[in-house]
Amino acid sequence: MNTPVTPPPGRSDDDLARSDIPAMLRYGLSFAGPHRTALFGDGAVGAAVLLDRRGIRPRAVAFLAEIVRSGGTRYAAGLTEPVPGEEASAVVRSWLESAADVASGVGGDEDVARWLEAVAELLGLRLAARTTR
Repeated sequence: MNTPVTPPPGRSDDDLARSDIPAMLRYGLSFAGPHRTALFGDGAVGAAVLLDRRGIRPRAVAFLAEIVRSGGTRYAAGLTEPVPGEEASAVVRSWLESAADVASGVGGDEDVARWLEAVAELLGLRLAARTTR
């Protein structure tokens, strides 16, 4: 007898926005497997929700990814305004500081940059979904 599989309940934007993004960065960058999957899944979506609510455009996050690639995560964490706006900058800076503690070398910086690019893509999708309604 085949029993239908019930999918797990979805998570709302509010649920994802309450995610501990700094912790997800620390664990996702330090360990492979489920921690990395969570970082690039729920962590990226939660980050996109938070930045979207603060009016951050995808290009600002994509540009930050390039800064991380060029100067490193620690350098980006020291920027006065990594993204436009004081409140959003404080949030993003906390993410970058957390990531800088565990991102080692060029490979670690590349992982952070790739995560930021994923966040930028999700921001773009959210924006596109709103403008096509």
